[in-house]
Amino acid sequence: MRFPRAGLAILGVLLSVGLLAAQPRPPRETARLVRENFLKQEVKIPMRDGVHLHTAIYTPKDTSQKYPFLMMRTPYSVGPYGKDLFPSSLGPSSLFVPEGYIFVYQDVRGCYMSEGRFVNMTPHRPRKTNKSDIDESTDTYDTIEWLIKNIPNHNGKVGQWGISYPGFYAAAGMIEAHAALKAVSPQAPIADWFFDDFHHHGAFFLPHAFNFLAQFGQPRPLPTTKGPPRFDHHTLDGYQFFYDLGSLKNVNDRYFKDRILAWNEMEDHPNYDGFWKERNLLPHLKKVAPAVMTVGGLFDAEDLYGPLKIYRTIEKENPGNFNVLVMGPWQHGGWSRGPGDRLGNVFFGGNTAEYYRQNIELPFFQHFLKGKGDHQLPEAYIFETGVNRWRRFQQWPPQKVTTKRLYLHAGGKLSFEAPGMEEPNAHDSFVSDPAKPVPFTEAVAIGMTVEYMTDDQRFAARRPDVLVYQTEVLKENLTLAGPLRADLRVSTSEGDADWVVKLIDVFPGDAKDPAIKESDRRPLTRHHSGYQMMVRSEAIRGRFRHSYEKPEPFKPNQPTQIQLELLDVMHTFPKGHRLMIQVQSTWFPLVDRNPQKWVDNIFKANDKDFTPATHKVYRNSKNPTSIEVGVFNGE
Repeated sequence: MRFPRAGLAILGVLLSVGLLAAQPRPPRETARLVRENFLKQEVKIPMRDGVHLHTAIYTPKDTSQKYPFLMMRTPYSVGPYGKDLFPSSLGPSSLFVPEGYIFVYQDVRGCYMSEGRFVNMTPHRPRKTNKSDIDESTDTYDTIEWLIKNIPNHNGKVGQWGISYPGFYAAAGMIEAHAALKAVSPQAPIADWFFDDFHHHGAFFLPHAFNFLAQFGQPRPLPTTKGPPRFDHHTLDGYQFFYDLGSLKNVNDRYFKDRILAWNEMEDHPNYDGFWKERNLLPHLKKVAPAVMTVGGLFDAEDLYGPLKIYRTIEKENPGNFNVLVMGPWQHGGWSRGPGDRLGNVFFGGNTAEYYRQNIELPFFQHFLKGKGDHQLPEAYIFETGVNRWRRFQQWPPQKVTTKRLYLHAGGKLSFEAPGMEEPNAHDSFVSDPAKPVPFTEAVAIGMTVEYMTDDQRFAARRPDVLVYQTEVLKENLTLAGPLRADLRVSTSEGDADWVVKLIDVFPGDAKDPAIKESDRRPLTRHHSGYQMMVRSEAIRGRFRHSYEKPEPFKPNQPTQIQLELLDVMHTFPKGHRLMIQVQSTWFPLVDRNPQKWVDNIFKANDKDFTPATHKVYRNSKNPTSIEVGVFNGE
């Protein structure tokens, strides 16, 4: 590319030492490079059904070489709008700006300046018989076809990426893909909407859904460059706001007034019926031709399910395809911004996000779109928390994993030994009262905090309605890798209950606080002495224990089995630490309150339906509660 004279000196030095592609730039310098080295055009690209999608295209001024396309499709605006207005950066990170790409950004149907009707998680239509059969795969295909034919000076290759909702569009775009689409990176993508984002095994993530849909879910009748207004909660105290809300049925009466279609759809489809099934992308991830790099955060509070399931499905259905999984110690989208050195009070030993952007993401696209260098990517690039290092594996989960079970015992003990016959009816019990739900965080926040995934859990462990079990002090490191599964044996005195299981790393009492740089303005909010770091957590609405399609009530006080998948980890519990399991029934307001009295549809429950219940967790030879883990035996 041709750069202006003012930047030649700096860029010349970087080129001379071979560091041009590996050095992040100050935001102002990146913004200047974008303005001075790219031409912008805004076009309306026609889809096969006649709908036109607004697309911003940034083309290098330097025409001495041909460039690949790098595209993101989004419902969140491709602004700034106007041919003379430029964003501060282009591509997945600022590292891509000087490398030479044609950057393409597109408003999806029904969003901002594009025509058409927006559909949440557009269902994929595998058998298309006429022009009215459209989905995100066809819109991606038609967009690429137009770009290839109408934008000059390209090399015939297209890459696509996106984070969160744009990650879903990237994943959908690689189905029945255009031949020019060579590399795709779905990042924090939703895979199956009933198990990702707003729902977790039927448990409803209330503040995330409410806050997101209160803004994003508002109707957009005409194309516009302006986004919807933010919802005003009139408080920063989310616990109190959602507690005062009462039953979910009050949402429409007080706030949404039937204006939010997505909320109404969730009300009308509380179970895993056809509405949700047709929005499941996983069954359609077959014959995927582009190289795929799926990216996720081990502490992504929004979309952890999607990356893991999409990777596994592609691996199973497309055995010959290049398919790599990258999981780092990040919050939602944390790999794309900031250093990635910590999350809340937990530190990761270095700038993991910067490492990813320089050594993983950029080489992936450079190799598959420009034929530049060897990407040197393994099958799985996973960050091992606890000891803070990147691990490279030829399969995920790793080969050297032994499946074991951790059992609950009397006195709050946790061990790999199964309960003996001397405890035929042993259990622990607690009263779960929807009027006094267990908070999910100590922070005062109106929404779902990103830090809750690594929060200190001592505040919960001290409550009488949270059961706590922990191992003896570890005499050597214990590394867990891959998925976890809770096998709960429980009962309740009422007809329904939620169940929350948390895996926790308990630091020793003499653990030292990490050193914080003077330039870091983020102070610790908890000392590391005795810190109970949440490593993984998950919830299930008990009515779905046997079937997500056909919920059923509990028989009061009768033991029953609940199997709950906790998503993958790669964590080492160091010598001197303990491994802890917490079991509880409320997790508020992260998960809405289950009335516990049986109702057919919790979205329609009345405030009077909320009822205290006595829950029991069994830990005996007949009904042993355990957590299935993968113990990693490799080096």
